[in-house]
Amino acid sequence: MADFITRVGIGFDVHRFDTMAHEDNFVILGGVKVPYVYKLIAHSDGDVLLHALTDALLGSMALGDIGDHFPPTDQKWRNANSKVFLKHAMDLVANKGGSIVNIDVVVITEKPKLMFYKQKIKESIAEMLALNDELVSVKATTTEKLGFTGRQEGIAVQAICAVKVELN
Repeated sequence: MADFITRVGIGFDVHRFDTMAHEDNFVILGGVKVPYVYKLIAHSDGDVLLHALTDALLGSMALGDIGDHFPPTDQKWRNANSKVFLKHAMDLVANKGGSIVNIDVVVITEKPKLMFYKQKIKESIAEMLALNDELVSVKATTTEKLGFTGRQEGIAVQAICAVKVELN
């Protein structure tokens, strides 16, 4: 019987809102378009949730951070779909013999309200990573109107993942 260790990674990301309000604007969270009057400012598509999750996966295997793999100074990644970043991180984890045990993310924002989107985001993440959605937790919270998220200036996300790796 093989012996395993569990490695844990944590990720955090923040994006600020563009101040140009439009009725057809949206934010992308976990690959899901969530209607909102403001868009997020970012070099890529601005999926702050996938950015934090990518960092958590990379961190679980001590592989640096998203900026090491996809520098924002490289125009190649301008407006890139953040699913590319997540897939890259997952491939690196798998290449090192790792498999995801579970994922937990918390989206920190006053608005948009995510009550009706959390399940869809959870399912989207599970599908991207070929996981049973019972291994993925998506939560949302506010900062009770404190700080930049409380002032509705942007969105922050914390992500943590546990990865099982077989000992050699």
